[in-house]
Amino acid sequence: MIAFLQGRLLDVLPTTITVEVHGIGYEVLIPLSSFDRLPAAGQEVRLLTHLVVREDAHTLYGFMTASERDLFRLLIHTVSGVGPKLALNVLSGVSVSGFSSAVASGDIKALSGISGVGRKTAERIIVELKDKMGIFGGGPAAGAAGSPGMGSVVSATEARINDATAALVALGFKAPDALQTVRGAFALLGESASVEQLVRASLKRGSP
Repeated sequence: MIAFLQGRLLDVLPTTITVEVHGIGYEVLIPLSSFDRLPAAGQEVRLLTHLVVREDAHTLYGFMTASERDLFRLLIHTVSGVGPKLALNVLSGVSVSGFSSAVASGDIKALSGISGVGRKTAERIIVELKDKMGIFGGGPAAGAAGSPGMGSVVSATEARINDATAALVALGFKAPDALQTVRGAFALLGESASVEQLVRASLKRGSP
């Protein structure tokens, strides 16, 4: 099992990053909750990881906090019908504390508003996790953290909109719908909205 990676952050996308460790580039899938905590590209990063091994692929998932990884593992190991992709959607659609509150209060509407989580899955999550939500630790993984490096070709605002749009496309939206939905969320939230906030608001709005 690979417990963590520490190395230089190379390619950065809202759902996938590459970390160079001693000359080897590791592709890591991440939730949006971790994306907003990444340092700028080229800087050192430390990610907690979880390796999923299947016959056709070895996939590495990364998290900037222990609570994110704990929730990811709890979902894929405890809730029937929830795999790694859906677990990442959950972490991208709601904070760990928000998820815990929704489960504790039986808020089916809040959970079913997450991309890929229908009413039946939301009900199953609540039933199977209601007594297990007190296990989470917290705090960031040790290492560098900061604002994601977006480059200087486009404005900071355009970069956030582009990154949020790319994240929605990765989550199954069609590109034109994703852009329109993100722009709608941006109009509601204002210029200070982060990529994570834009994506979460967009997931609640759904495709136009």
